[in-house]
Amino acid sequence: MTNANGSYVTRFVTAAACILVGAIASRTLFTGPASPAKSATTAQGAAKTTHPVSESQLNTIELTEAAERRLSIQISPVEERTMVRTRPYGADIMLPTGASVIVSAPLAGKISTSSKEPFPEVGRKVEEGHDLLKLLPLLSPERSVLTPAERIRFAEAKNTLAQSRIDADGLMQQASVQVEAAKIALERAERLLKEKAGTVRAVDEATAQLQLAQKAMAAAKARKDQVDSVKLDEEAGTLEPIAITSPLSGIIRTVQVRSGVIVAAGAPLFEVMNEETLWVKVPVYIGDFEGLDLAQSARITLLDGRPSDHDLLVKPAALPPTSVPLAAAVDLYYVLPNEAHKYQSGQKVAAHLTLRGETKQVALPWSAVIHDVYGGQWVYEKTGDRKFVRRRVDIGWVDGGWAAVRRGIQPGASVVTAGAAELAGTEFGFAK
Repeated sequence: MTNANGSYVTRFVTAAACILVGAIASRTLFTGPASPAKSATTAQGAAKTTHPVSESQLNTIELTEAAERRLSIQISPVEERTMVRTRPYGADIMLPTGASVIVSAPLAGKISTSSKEPFPEVGRKVEEGHDLLKLLPLLSPERSVLTPAERIRFAEAKNTLAQSRIDADGLMQQASVQVEAAKIALERAERLLKEKAGTVRAVDEATAQLQLAQKAMAAAKARKDQVDSVKLDEEAGTLEPIAITSPLSGIIRTVQVRSGVIVAAGAPLFEVMNEETLWVKVPVYIGDFEGLDLAQSARITLLDGRPSDHDLLVKPAALPPTSVPLAAAVDLYYVLPNEAHKYQSGQKVAAHLTLRGETKQVALPWSAVIHDVYGGQWVYEKTGDRKFVRRRVDIGWVDGGWAAVRRGIQPGASVVTAGAAELAGTEFGFAK
């Protein structure tokens, strides 16, 4: 037993020694032995730059008179302006309430479509009230055979309908004869008046009789059309097809059925959406809520936040307030016109909301700002006669074509507003 314990101790000591030796060897392999010379080199610096350049010592571009005329350089001063403050927020575009309607089957039946109209497809534009589908209702299996009492009532209904059709035809023929007689009487009265053998009163009375006959004929025709439109199907268990129309103008978003499919009552058939007007939902932190001017319009841009000619000003929407309690945010809504279908439901955009009050701010024309590949903002400052230097600036917001500068340039400096991109090409060597 003692020999066994001694063997275990010997093995443990041997393993520990091997681990210690391996660690020392690894450190020596990867780091190398420490030496005073290397320590001194490390203290002096690990890298050496032959031409160190800071942003305050960038290239100075000096143009010739011919190059300045060719580039059409335009200059504008940096100045302090009273500006309306704005703040960007992330926003979601959504469909308004009622802009998307799902049409369901009112009864159980078989889906079909008319031979003149194609079957509704996703993305097809439709108008309000346009017939899209036909639904052939089906009676329940227990009512597929009519009872004797129902057969008697059905026969009475057919008899009544036939009698109504006969009466409508008779009234129509009677009204047609009265119109023809009134026309003949009017022609006779006009001829006698022309021959100085009649009176104007007779012509007026004949005209009135013709108008009354025409009115009676129109009423008789309407009654006949109404009676003719009533149809009774003698086959038990089936009814006349029901037209399924579009509830609003827009495009078909989804279709859940195909032609010839039997659906249950309440089954969804298709969905129609109208995206000509959208809502912009802007979640705002409750701490910022009091500082916003909610009566002003919001400017909608892409997520990069850069103002452009395609930005839209949207007006506030009077909607019930909503909030996100877990995020301590309240939702603001704006109405976004979308007749050109530029925006889509679910799209992410940036909403620039107006803050209360105005501020005195260093500003320069927004056209003077250029962006690098990393999103950095720069301007070209004119430092002398045909001499320009690129400066980094920090733009806070844009108001009416003027960019508010947080830092980077001082009032009184002159910046390039037209030709900045050409100057960048000259500086970096890719301009012609």
